[in-house]
Amino acid sequence: MKLLVESSSKNISYYDSIDGIILPLEGYSVESVNYFTMDEIEEIINNKNVDVYVKLNKNFFNDDIEPLKDILIKLDELKVSGIFFYDLGILQLHKELKLNVPLIWNQTHMVNNYRTCDYYYSKGVEYALLGKEITLEEIIEIIKKSKITSMVEVVSRPTVAFSYRKLITNYYKNLGKDGTNKLTIKEKATDTNYDLYEDNNGTSFFMDIVTNGTGVIKDLYDNGCKYIIMREDGVSSFDELLKDTKDYISNNCNDTNYVEKYKRLGDSTNFFFKKTIYKVKKNG
Repeated sequence: MKLLVESSSKNISYYDSIDGIILPLEGYSVESVNYFTMDEIEEIINNKNVDVYVKLNKNFFNDDIEPLKDILIKLDELKVSGIFFYDLGILQLHKELKLNVPLIWNQTHMVNNYRTCDYYYSKGVEYALLGKEITLEEIIEIIKKSKITSMVEVVSRPTVAFSYRKLITNYYKNLGKDGTNKLTIKEKATDTNYDLYEDNNGTSFFMDIVTNGTGVIKDLYDNGCKYIIMREDGVSSFDELLKDTKDYISNNCNDTNYVEKYKRLGDSTNFFFKKTIYKVKKNG
């Protein structure tokens, strides 16, 4: 099992504790709090002994296609370990340009069953980042039944929505006030806080609570999961967590002290043990 990490800053001190780093490309990715230029990505590839994965997980428009081709060719030449993609245009360009760089299907809520994963595998996609709205039981089913290699996000403040609109700008404009690019709102039905971040691509929504999946890592390990992901934003003592997690994996996930220690991250396990049930609401 490999440990991949998405950092919340460019001052990364924990390369020795991880197997791979996930770098969102500036202008070509969304739903992150930290972005890297192509020059910065190339510098990390050339100077750090770690697998490098690049996020290109936004929808692309016609005007984006030509520069996107150049980006894909450059990443292929740099031999990055994988590209996280959302827009199916990347899958088509990958085929047209005859690229070798591995692709990771990253369509958030849609990555939720083994049959669809197998369809993308048949189209040349090697990996899938599984949706954060499915249970541990469903995750294990995909790992066991699909030919695709699954990745599972186990510790993070989950992204729950994205809008291409400048929602924070519009909010403050409507109030006639100056504001920042960050805002916290409360969803009244569940009394849950969400943090909003706005950049040139739009507005990302994050849960203001850390999903603590440290307790499911052993189940994932025992059932053949090859990759887990941790995202730094909002997680305290992150360097220590990564070192301990790497040791935990190296010891076949048999250290019960690890699970007890990281109960400190909180008791939110998101959807690992909670099924999503859709009900038809009757009128009247």
